Amino acid sequence: MTKPLLAALALVLALGACGSIGQSRLNPMNWFGRESTETLAPSGGWNSTVDRRALVPAVTELEVIPTTGGALVRASGLTATQGWWDVELRPVNDERPLDGALIYEFVVASPRGAAATSTEASRTVTAGVKISTSRLQGVSRIIVRGAQNARTVSR
Repeated sequence: MTKPLLAALALVLALGACGSIGQSRLNPMNWFGRESTETLAPSGGWNSTVDRRALVPAVTELEVIPTTGGALVRASGLTATQGWWDVELRPVNDERPLDGALIYEFVVASPRGAAATSTEASRTVTAGVKISTSRLQGVSRIIVRGAQNARTVSR
């Protein structure tokens, strides 16, 4: 009985001398305990600035309304069916004049399901944008583009 006792005592003393056994790879408790997170996302994140809206088929009306702080641009367009939404006058060239012209694209999002044709009034969409006085410096015309046409207002 002294041989197993001596072996156990030697083992306890040997393990006691190794103070880092708790962090060692020999410790079975450390074999699967390390956790890491991996992702498939790019380091800068996903590009979420993709605009999938389409140009309105036809721009039917364009109006510039002067205000004390600049101007309001209001445009109407005609879609093929009802249900078009998320209407916007999206600026081109970061809303800086290009050859004296501010250019906007009239974009809309398509219906999410089947849509009826119905009357022209029910298929008309309207969008507006406010332009400050400082942005209007050097602007001689404002252009709103659709898929089939564009409308222009000049000063």
